[in-house]
Amino acid sequence: MITAARVFSLANTAALLCWLVLIAFQRRRRVTDAAVLTLVTLFALMYAGVVGARWMGSTGGFSSLASVAALFSDPWLLLGGWLHYLAFDLLVGRWQAQDASARGISPWLVTPCLVLTFMFGPAGWLAYRILRALHRAPSR
Repeated sequence: MITAARVFSLANTAALLCWLVLIAFQRRRRVTDAAVLTLVTLFALMYAGVVGARWMGSTGGFSSLASVAALFSDPWLLLGGWLHYLAFDLLVGRWQAQDASARGISPWLVTPCLVLTFMFGPAGWLAYRILRALHRAPSR
C-alpha cells in the first residue's frame, strides 16, 4: 500500500534531482524546461488527485490558522500542500534561470538564489530580485 509518507519521499527526491538539473543547466532552456515542466505537471496531477479525493472529508479550511491546521492534520492533504510548494518553487526557479540568462547574469551568481528558492522559497525569490536589481547589463 502506498502511503502519504512514501509519496512525500519520492516527490522530494524527484524535486531535488530536478533542482540539480536546473542549477547545472541554467542556460540550456530546452533541458530545464523539459525537466521542470514535466515534474511540475506530475506534481499538479498528484495534487489534483489528492485534493479531489480528500477535500470533502476534511474538517479544515482556509478561514483561520486553526482551520488550516485541521486541514493539514490529514497526511494526504498535508502532502497536497507540500506538492503545491514543490511545484511553485520549481516554477519560480525556472523563471529565475530564464530571466538571468536573458539579462546576462552569470549562472554562478544565480546559483545561490536557486538554492535559497529550493530551500526557503520566497527568500530565494527575494535574493534573486536583489541580484537582478544590482546587476548591470554588459555594455555593447
